[in-house]
Amino acid sequence: MFAAAHSAKIRSNSSNRYPVAAATQRPRTYPVYRTYRQSLFERLRAVLLEKFQVEIPRLTVEEPPKVEMGDYALPIAFELARTLRKAPRKIAEELVAALGSVPGFTGFDVAGAGYINCHLDRNEAAHQLARRKENLGVAQYDVGVEHTSINPNKAAHVGHLRNAILGDTLTRLLRVGLDDRTPNNVWVQNYIDNTGVQVADVVVALVHLRQLDLAGVERWMQELAARGERIDFACWDLYAYVSQWYDAEDSEKQARKQVRLDTLHALEVGGNETAAIAERVSTAIVRRHLETMQRLGIEYDFLPRESEILHLHFWNAAFALMKEKGVLYQETEGKNAGCWVMRRAGTAGADGENPDQEAKVIVRSNGTVGYVGKDIAYHLWKFNKLGLDFGYREFYSYPNRETPCWISTVEQNLVGPRFGKGTVIYNVIDSRQADPQNNVIEALRGMGFAKEADNYHHFSYEMVALTPRCAMELGYLVFDEDQKRAYIEVSGRKGFGVKADDLIDKLIASALAEVNARHPELSEAERHSIASKIAVGALRYYMLRYTRNTVIAFDFQDALSFEGETGPYAQYAVVRAANIFRKAGIAPEEALQQFATVDAAAYFTGEDGDSLWELWLLASKSVHVLERCIQSTEPAYLAKYAFQLAQQFSNFYHRHHILTESDPARKTLLLATAAVAQRELLRALSWMGIEAPDVM
Repeated sequence: MFAAAHSAKIRSNSSNRYPVAAATQRPRTYPVYRTYRQSLFERLRAVLLEKFQVEIPRLTVEEPPKVEMGDYALPIAFELARTLRKAPRKIAEELVAALGSVPGFTGFDVAGAGYINCHLDRNEAAHQLARRKENLGVAQYDVGVEHTSINPNKAAHVGHLRNAILGDTLTRLLRVGLDDRTPNNVWVQNYIDNTGVQVADVVVALVHLRQLDLAGVERWMQELAARGERIDFACWDLYAYVSQWYDAEDSEKQARKQVRLDTLHALEVGGNETAAIAERVSTAIVRRHLETMQRLGIEYDFLPRESEILHLHFWNAAFALMKEKGVLYQETEGKNAGCWVMRRAGTAGADGENPDQEAKVIVRSNGTVGYVGKDIAYHLWKFNKLGLDFGYREFYSYPNRETPCWISTVEQNLVGPRFGKGTVIYNVIDSRQADPQNNVIEALRGMGFAKEADNYHHFSYEMVALTPRCAMELGYLVFDEDQKRAYIEVSGRKGFGVKADDLIDKLIASALAEVNARHPELSEAERHSIASKIAVGALRYYMLRYTRNTVIAFDFQDALSFEGETGPYAQYAVVRAANIFRKAGIAPEEALQQFATVDAAAYFTGEDGDSLWELWLLASKSVHVLERCIQSTEPAYLAKYAFQLAQQFSNFYHRHHILTESDPARKTLLLATAAVAQRELLRALSWMGIEAPDVM
């Protein structure tokens, strides 16, 4: 599977600029596949107006089952059949007769019950694709993407990786931008819940179970560092331990629950030793999370912390606005007596006599603010509707980026950027949080911010679990009845799961064993770099290949596979193409330039020509697929496209003897084919955050 190859680098897609309200417009050229579709639409629209006095707002385009049947299939005749009261095939025949000559097309024919198959001028389209690498996008919006948002109480696990990889890929797609409908001025936030229950639990473990004060916690952290142990790993075990401690005998449960509530309240109030311990530990864990994600090429612009939302009075401002707009009311009876609540969307609410038992509690009767309340305040800030801002300080530096990752502070200053001016917001949060997300949207709408509510997108996804086989490989006890299940859910409270760093390390070790065996001549650093790229490619692709509404049952053997629909398979296609150019003694760009002088029409005919053209046609669709991913917020389409393109290239590679081809013009065409396929595959992989190594 591995083979020597010339360097095939992918440029980083991370942002090197501060976010601004609007970016300057850039010139754009339309992607080849869409250019021809647009010219066809304009001609068809004119024909429909002239012949049938019918207007169509958009053109539905499908793909014929075989490339020799055509490049586009139009079901327009079926859509018009009821309006025109004619058989679809009859309509299709009349349209084909009226279309005449359309630039870029060699002809049209009717298939089946009324499809119109459209045939591109393959020679012209190939030359267009060879000489054009689209300059994409004009920025019109300011977009905030929030992802990762791990509770800073323990190490990141495999489920967090799905969130981070999905969010980072969405960011890369949006930053590419497509046209004036699509944003590419994107700032990435990683929300830090440093005053929540999970952090409080770790503080309880340190203060009440280990009997440590602030000085003791500092010594403990220093001892961990001296032993080379990681604080996020140590807190993983502490969190599981304290979770079991809460499950005490009935006589102890209430007292231990009160310890948790008192600790949580101390964290929210701040200015005390308990809050100082939480600040020290959570900040150290956040830094570890950033280091973990950096291994996967994932970077952030801003880390807003919940503590500042409270201490800078974001919540007070939001609370006042929500009461003023009638979004909140204080319940006086029932289980929510004394709480400030909001009616859930789709429910009847209180009837004036009986309390609304289904109302969402925003402020508890003891005065503490729930998760949703703080999230509402946070999103008012995101949309610049709060009139307040964070203080900012530099927190983390990335090696290939000029701008740092900023973190929120209570100190108001004029240093650094201002992030909270979003036009469109995407929140990458798992599907189990759909109800809180809907509560925030309804609160925005209730306060009169309908446009903002419409532009608030919950980018949901299903969880990552473990296969029983994977759980047993990790040393967990799996009962016989559980071994028959499709998956076993991860539980941080039980300490049951795969730490993200452990997973990455294992993937790298597996890839390194292969690289060491095949390329012993390379230096240790080179071999480790190659193995890291293979491992990251495998992991990122694995998390992206499944649609977001699919539960991933993680399995080491599947993730480590280098065959089939995997990241390494796509990487290998890039490496193989680079190897062709190395042996031919020509750069891909030069091959494309030489192709400009070749009339390839004769080579795109017959069975052999169809197979060649099929690869060119697929390569022309990269931006079309990108647009589909953005519109549907589904990166899995891009993963599928990358696999199909790699598969088509592999078929092309085995079918054609490129380096020994005796016909100079045909050899130039074959080299150009490899260059176009490599170029578009590199772009697709870069949009997924995957880099191709030099050799495999």
